[in-house]
Amino acid sequence: MRLALTLGYSGARMTLDMDLVREVERLGYDSIWSAESYGSDAVTPVAWIAALTSRIHVGTGIMQLAGRTPAATAMTAMTLDGLSGGRFRLGLGVSGPQVVEGWHGQAFGRPLQRTREYVAIVRAILRREKPLEHRGDYYQIPYAGADASGLGKPLRSILHGRPDLPIYLAAVGPKNVALAAEIADGWIPTFFSVRRIKMFREWLDAGFRARGTAPAAFDIMPMVAVVVGDDVAACRAGVKARLALYVGGMGARGRNFYNDIARRYGYEEAARTVQDLYLAGRKAEAEAAVPDALVDEVALCGPRERVRELLGEWRASGVTTLMVAGDRLAARTMAELGS
Repeated sequence: MRLALTLGYSGARMTLDMDLVREVERLGYDSIWSAESYGSDAVTPVAWIAALTSRIHVGTGIMQLAGRTPAATAMTAMTLDGLSGGRFRLGLGVSGPQVVEGWHGQAFGRPLQRTREYVAIVRAILRREKPLEHRGDYYQIPYAGADASGLGKPLRSILHGRPDLPIYLAAVGPKNVALAAEIADGWIPTFFSVRRIKMFREWLDAGFRARGTAPAAFDIMPMVAVVVGDDVAACRAGVKARLALYVGGMGARGRNFYNDIARRYGYEEAARTVQDLYLAGRKAEAEAAVPDALVDEVALCGPRERVRELLGEWRASGVTTLMVAGDRLAARTMAELGS
């Protein structure tokens, strides 16, 4: 099981801990991933990191589909991959209605169809087999709307990129996960529970059947909070705050994908309580209502030996890369535990 590191979101000020980046490269981490919501973008940090490192791979975790045309994404991916010596991995995702409609000003629509078309266009550009043409529900290339000039023509990328540049999809629901298995090279889940691996395997297998085969190198790369410390309750506290935010407030009532995850794991009552409290503005109570058991399913918290013990489940689950979300102590501990 390889190790990766996620940088997380920027916050109010944009900073990069390059000492941590250099340390995880020295520790043998496989890759480092950026993040994107409605603040810092996902591309600039990995370009910066790629320029200041020599071995570690860099990835966007994730570039939002609504933020760029498929062609712009393909151009960015080829450029970064070329400048980094083939170290770039393209992570994509639809985000949610709040960001897609509230930030990018686009209809959320049908995310599965949009993702399928988007990835098909990016792959066609990377392959350069012929000038680009696409006729879909979301993308018409060349553009053929009523207001088209009629001057658009199919084009082929000037830049010769890596045809098999890896594409990852962030996905949490059964159909989205199956789509990742069908059309992508890797899957980035959040709030992933190894104890539900049988359920996830069913979703992945559905996608592999649609693909026609199970790729030998399909990368299952969950983002996992790692908090190392003597006090287990204190270590869980930060994870509870994040779970309360996502389960309680990341989306509307009845349209919250992360609330659905908690319910799917069997925490229906807790998910309802956390959402009610969070949406009522009672955030501290919402955090307190997050069950310890849910934290222990989706995160690695506590003293080093406890983390080692919990990590055994992750190794046995078939996860191929563990994307660590944590500080320097967490990153160092995971490397020392020999993941």
